[in-house]
Amino acid sequence: MELWLAILIAVLALLAGVALGFFIARKYMMNYLKKNPPINEQMLKMMMMQMGMKPSQKKINQMMKAMQNQLK
Repeated sequence: MELWLAILIAVLALLAGVALGFFIARKYMMNYLKKNPPINEQMLKMMMMQMGMKPSQKKINQMMKAMQNQLK
């Protein structure tokens, strides 16, 4: 009877560890992306120029703000 209790505790501990690990990893990645955004203004300006657009600072600021809002 003690064997099933040990197995149950092991399974519960495994599930708790997986859930806790997921949330810790998610929080870490959100903080990392907030501090180091995958794209910056210079990269955005180059992409717009490659697409044939004349990037204005206002348009770049709008796109950067939209991407930051999407992260939140």
